Amino acid sequence: MRYRLTFVSGLAVGYVLGTRAGREQYERLRKAAHRVTQNPAVHDAAKNALDAGRTAAARAADTVAGAAGDKLPDQITERVRYLREHGSDDGWGSDTA
Repeated sequence: MRYRLTFVSGLAVGYVLGTRAGREQYERLRKAAHRVTQNPAVHDAAKNALDAGRTAAARAADTVAGAAGDKLPDQITERVRYLREHGSDDGWGSDTA
């Protein structure tokens, strides 16, 4: 899905940069992109993907922590503990709110 989205985005950018139709075609494409980004279904899909990614990351962290035991650096152990105690807002700008 990511590759398809990247491909479509590339086509859109290529069209905008390569078109000789002028500002009218650009504005039409920009409005269509805006409608897509404002669509509630797109927001729901993005939220679901974010939640699934966070769940998978938490499972992976548990697996790695269980397998590595005390071999993990203290910084990683502290970061995982902090994220578990303070929720999913990790400060990386991935919050969709």
